[in-house]
Formats: sequence, C-alpha cells, structure tokens
Amino acid sequence: MSGQALNILLCGGESAGQQALRCLTGSPHRIVGVLAEPPGSGKAPGLWNQACARGLECLPAERIRCPEFALEVCERNVDVLLNVHSLYLVPEAVLEACRIGAFNLHPGPLPEYAGLDVPGWAIYNGETRHGVTLHEMVPQVDAGTIAYAARFDITERDTALTVMTRCVRHGIPLVERLLKDLYRDPADVPRIPQDLSRRRYFRRQPPQDGWIDWTRPAVQVVRHIRAADYSPFVSPWGHPAGRQDGTRIGFVHAVVTDRPAERPPGTVGPASESGVFVAAGDRWIDVRSVEVDGEKQKAADVLVSGQRLEGFARVDSRTVTVGK
Repeated sequence: MSGQALNILLCGGESAGQQALRCLTGSPHRIVGVLAEPPGSGKAPGLWNQACARGLECLPAERIRCPEFALEVCERNVDVLLNVHSLYLVPEAVLEACRIGAFNLHPGPLPEYAGLDVPGWAIYNGETRHGVTLHEMVPQVDAGTIAYAARFDITERDTALTVMTRCVRHGIPLVERLLKDLYRDPADVPRIPQDLSRRRYFRRQPPQDGWIDWTRPAVQVVRHIRAADYSPFVSPWGHPAGRQDGTRIGFVHAVVTDRPAERPPGTVGPASESGVFVAAGDRWIDVRSVEVDGEKQKAADVLVSGQRLEGFARVDSRTVTVGK
C-alpha cells in the first residue's frame, strides 16, 4: 500500500546535513526549503551550495532561531522539520508550527550526553561506548522522545573527529528509517520517553577551561588531548594547553608510554624517536605535535627539555595555576 509524501523542511550543517539532503531527495517526500549556512557566513556552505544546485529554496540557517519564522513554517505547510547538525536553538513557536513534528539528529546517546561537543566529552570521560540519537524536538534541548538510536565502540586511539564521523555514519541510516516510517504512517515513528533523571547536559566550554592538568594520570591527559582533536579541521575547544616561559602551547597529538615519570608533573623530558617526553602524574607521555600562535609544529621544535610546563589543577574545588 502506498504511503503519503510529506512537506519536509531541512535545517542542517556540516557533511551530515548534506547526506541528509541526499536521503531526502531520494525519498518520496517534498522538500519545501533548506536552512543552511550561506557563502560568506564564515562557515562551510556545502549544504547551501548542494541545495541550490538542486534548485531548492535556501534560507540562512540562523533564521530558524527567530520565533517569527513560525509564520513561514505555516505558509510552507511544513509537516516535519528535520534538524541535522545545525546548532541553532529552535523556538517553541517554530516547533509547534510543524504539523506532525520536528526531529533532531544528535551525535550522542540520550539522555546521558545531551548538549554540545558530546563526542569530545565522551572521550574525555573515558567512555568505551558512544552513540547517536534521532529524537523529537521539544523546547528543552535534547529532551524529546527518542525515535531511533544506535551505539558503537570507542577505542583509546579515537579522536573527537573519528567519533563524530562515526556518529554521522550511524546517524544517516536513522534519518532514512524516519523518512520511510513517515511515508508509511507518521504514527509508526517510535516516541520513547527519556528517563530525564539520568540526563547530563554539556555546554560549549572545554574541560578544565582548556588547560592541561599535568598532575592527572597520563591516560587522562592524553584523553583530554584526543577529546579536542578535530584535525585537520578547527576544534570547537581549541587544543588543551600548557605554558612554557609564558608562551601558550596547544597540545595536538600525544600518546601514553609505559615509562614511569620520575620528574614533577609537567616537566619536559628528553626527545623521543618521534617527539618529546612530558611527565604526567604517573607516566611520561610522548608529545608528537603542538600548536603555537595557530600554527602546528613538531613538538621537538618547541618544547625545551628541563622546562616545567604550567597548567591547571583542582585544589579545594577551585581552579588554580600550577607550575614553575
């Protein structure tokens, strides 16, 4: 039995938004508009360009955060708003203007990882599993009923970029499932309530204010570095940093060694085969690359043996600078 095509408004960003557009154009549904970052906005205009090339009407993504946009939603007879990796908050009036509802593809398991930059937080927290969730949008961010979800493993070699890439790879099939269920019968879309007592919400603020706590175990220091690593793309957190003679140094790539650190935390040790050793709370880490003034460099060209890097530590629940 044939289903019913719906009017769908896509709001998207990054490569996930482009892949969602391809899913939509291959479905029987009607695309009544695409909200994306336009050229000149300072953000990648890939989705905008792709939608324009297909002859679709494009609107600046930031318009979705205006309550007045609800009038346009009504004028376009929008049945479903699909939000894929766009970070603008959607007002309640806009959500209510969608006849059937609004759905968001979130790069994290809910309710445990609501909010922003959660692939990085999962690495920082030492998780061994992560996931992606397609959920109904409600006024409270990432708190709506769950339609579909997928989970996958995280390894000690993963970076924020590799985890985010896996979120997209596992998330796009969820979008395809949503489109199929909507076509067959919108009532077929699961709506599983979240247990909000387990909810954790992460804001866009890097761990430890972006500074490395050298007194922590080496595994945790390297997790902090991997959690901010979106190379070759710009990290929303920047790279976690230390100071050497007053110069802020971002740490881009490092690995844990099995060598006990006999020097105080933050001490720059001898050169390694591929970088420079730096003492963490228990073992040496092998730092391969760093960033100074926005330029990535080999660690051996920047770190000076014998220096002690300044960083941050927690003392009496307050953040204080420690070092030389």
